[in-house]
Formats: sequence, structure tokens, C-alpha cells
Amino acid sequence: MPLRVNTEEFLALRFPIFDVRSPIEFEKGHIPDAINLPLFTNEEREIVGTAYVKQGKDEAIKIGLEKVQSKLVSFVENVNIVAKGKNIRLHCWRGGLRSKNMAWLLETAGYNVYILENGYKAYRQFVKDFFEKQFKLIVIGGMTGTGKTEILNYIKSKGQQVIDLENLANHKGSVFGHFGQLKQPKTEHFENLLSNSLINLDLNKPIWIEDESLTIGTVYIPANFHKQMQTAKFILLEKNIEERAKRLVIEYAHFDKELLINSINRISRKIGGDHAQVIISYIIKDDFFNAILKTLVYYDKKYRFSLNVNHNNNVTKLEINSLVLQEIYSNLLTLQQNNDNGGN
Repeated sequence: MPLRVNTEEFLALRFPIFDVRSPIEFEKGHIPDAINLPLFTNEEREIVGTAYVKQGKDEAIKIGLEKVQSKLVSFVENVNIVAKGKNIRLHCWRGGLRSKNMAWLLETAGYNVYILENGYKAYRQFVKDFFEKQFKLIVIGGMTGTGKTEILNYIKSKGQQVIDLENLANHKGSVFGHFGQLKQPKTEHFENLLSNSLINLDLNKPIWIEDESLTIGTVYIPANFHKQMQTAKFILLEKNIEERAKRLVIEYAHFDKELLINSINRISRKIGGDHAQVIISYIIKDDFFNAILKTLVYYDKKYRFSLNVNHNNNVTKLEINSLVLQEIYSNLLTLQQNNDNGGN
């Protein structure tokens, strides 16, 4: 018999996870590192669901069995490829028929199966509850081009706890933020990824994180977590606009001009049509430095407004123009320790 375990027990196990929901359910959100082993395709799930509503449970089960009988061998073969031992984890949406039937098959094939009690639905509740915890956040902010991500990566290399929201979201936050990135996850899966990253940290110690608005591209940061970001210790990195523009030339000038121009057109109403045309003319002439300088006028104004709204009473400034990463890190640690000791 498969062993049913609660969400915390399920996550603590270190066996492969197989999610037997349909591909469309899996894409919306899944437990990080889970492998989709769909009992039904998207179309088959819809057929079985319709039969359940219109013809009843027994007819739906009959149709479901007809759909999966030819796939039983492939299910076992797919698990054999991934599972190195005989222990596996398994779940569906509610921990009902789909996981029960797949567990029976895989136990017959010799596996020890651990089923997530109440399924992915219970896991999602666990994630939502997790974001109600209190986190010791230190938020790193700064105008576009300050190099916040590079600084956070350096902090992480020194053994500090860091969460990279933009990496989890596959987006850098601006209208150009999708350049060179993989497809963004759905908000639900972004929450799963974020909670999974936080679970592996010591919540009694500081967690360094980059300042972000509520949305990163198309995904939303969980509301309570973002509220904590707004009230957390906030360190504003300051760097002059010319140095920031030079950095952004390296980061973005190699992308196709049409992509850059289309992105400017997307924000033309916000920055002003004439201003947008000046930026585009610089891009056409390969003068990316001046194109970025002009674009930063808009983003700097937008960021100052955000600072006034979200962090007006809790900002510590750190000028980093002439500092190398090690010096920035040392200064940040000093500011963090002063905060822990009750300093300003």
C-alpha cells in the first residue's frame, strides 16, 4: 500500500517527485523539481471531466480507463529512466483517483510510493501559509544600471543568504527585462519557486534581496512578502548616470535593434512621443550610450517616485561610484551590522 504523508513530510523526502496532473495543470504551477507524468493529456482530462459532470462517476472512470490502458507500459518506463532507487513521491490535484491509480501501477512495478495527502492543492495552501511568516529581509535598491544583481551574486558568493527574484521570474523588471530570458513562469509557479528558495534558508538570519515593484514582468510577488520588502531595512546604492549607462550598453547593445526600438515604442506614451523618437534615432545610429542616457531619464524619475511611495522613511544611502565589489560588500555588511545593533 502507498504511504500517504503530509506536505512537510512529502517535501522533506529526497526521492523523485512525479506529478500525474495534465500538462496544462503542471505548466500553471508545480512543485519545483517535480516531473510531469500525466495520466491524461489536456484533451483527455477535459473529456473525462465532461463525462463526470454529464454521465456520472462510473462512466467517467470507464472512459478514463480506456484512455490510459495503452499507456501503462510507458508510464513505468518513464519512471524507470528517472528513479535510481525504488522510492518515489507521487501526487495529483487532490490526492484522489489519479494518484491512487498511478500508485497502484508503480507499486506493482516494484516501487515504494509516497503520496502527497490532499495533493497539490495542499501544497499550494502550504505555500500561501509560508508567505505569512516573518522574514529578516535586507533590500538592496538603486537606479537602473547600478549593478544590483552582480552585487547580490557577490554577496551570495561570500556565504550570505540571497534571493534573486529576477532570476526566479526570468525577467529583469524593465521594458527590456525579457531580453535573453527564458519564458516567464506563471505567477502560481513563481510563488512555488520563491517559497522553495526561502524554505532552504535560515529564516532567523538576514536575507538579502533586490528592490522590486509588485510585478516583475508578468508575475506578481506574493502580497505579504512584498509588504515586508517595503518595510524592511533598505539600502540605496547610488551611482552616477554615466557609469550606469556604460554598464547598460554592455548589457543591451548587442540585442537586435528592432527589439530595442519596439520596446521604446511600448513606453512612448509614458516618456513622450518626441522623447521616444530621439531615443530611437540614437539606436538607429548605433549611439547606444546616448540612447540609454535618454531612457534613464524616464526610469530614474519612475524609480524616485517609487522610493518616495514605498521606502520614504527607511532608506540608508551608499555611494558606490569608485568602489569595487569587495568594498561594496564590506560597506553593506557594516550597514547591516549597525542595523542589527540598533544603529541608523
